[in-house]
Amino acid sequence: VQLQASGGGLVQAGGSLRLSCAASGIMFSLYTMAWFRQVPGKQRELVASITSSTITNYIDSVKGRFTISRDNAKKTLYLQMNSLQPEDTAVYYCNRLVRGEPVYRWGQGTLVTVSS
Repeated sequence: VQLQASGGGLVQAGGSLRLSCAASGIMFSLYTMAWFRQVPGKQRELVASITSSTITNYIDSVKGRFTISRDNAKKTLYLQMNSLQPEDTAVYYCNRLVRGEPVYRWGQGTLVTVSS
């Protein structure tokens, strides 16, 4: 299993980024997938999830600003992040989600830095 996130970078507050996560070695289309983020020194938190039937869920702090989506043909998960705020600064990761918990070993994350 490989999960490789990309698309992070440095952006000013109010800006946008689109993250991608390429998955391999899994039956991607069958699974609920999710984005997580982690600030150094803090616990990793679940940000958004999307089921195989594209039902989405978000934590309150990103609702209306972030959009999770998936392309099963490309085995790729996306996170469109708009109106970014400094508190969104973190390393972002993707993973499969089962009963609210990540399943696989963490892959490469992507750093998002939002300047004020």
